[in-house]
Amino acid sequence: MSPSRLNQHLRKTLSRGRVAVSRPAGCPDIALHLFDPSVLEGPLSHDEAQAVVAEPAYWSFCWASGQVLASWILAHPESVAGRSVLDFGSGSGIVAIAAAMAGAREVIACDLDPAALDAVAANAHLNGVSVTLCDDWAARPPGIEVVAAADVLYDPDNRPLLGVFRAAAPRVLLADSRVRDLGDDAYRLRTMVEARTWPDLNEFEEFNRVRVYVAGQCGEA
Repeated sequence: MSPSRLNQHLRKTLSRGRVAVSRPAGCPDIALHLFDPSVLEGPLSHDEAQAVVAEPAYWSFCWASGQVLASWILAHPESVAGRSVLDFGSGSGIVAIAAAMAGAREVIACDLDPAALDAVAANAHLNGVSVTLCDDWAARPPGIEVVAAADVLYDPDNRPLLGVFRAAAPRVLLADSRVRDLGDDAYRLRTMVEARTWPDLNEFEEFNRVRVYVAGQCGEA
């Protein structure tokens, strides 16, 4: 998947948009094709702003929770090594790529946005790893041993995913900066790390404090 394809996706939202390779500060071991902020010479026009709000290209930013979970996986490879891992809501693919780099037997990046899956493919190639793409959680392959998910609880209606993930795999790795109390004791807090979306969107400081949780069979991870 070439960067030109990603630029085509991005320009559906922002006519002067393009991607550039960068390494997020929260996980510099992984390079990604992300939104290039240098194209914004001056403020967005009304039409550009409306387009960005209507159809945001989430995959073109690397969110704080994704960076922190990817970094945690690289620091704790035993959490995924030799296992089949599904990265839910993969976005840019940073968590899926980290799992592959950490020795997962198979990595599936699951996202309903076709542009995000194109981004995952491009970013996996950039980092020299193999990732399988899946556009439907319900169509995921059997035998998933680890579900990883970062920043998927931004909508309160998504809270039931906590139980869905635990039912789907014996281990769940979760990173979130939006919900202080998950309300599910199966998820054990492992660490809290400060990180910022890359490129920086100047979000509220509370959204830059990322918590990493593990549920299920954890071993020593």
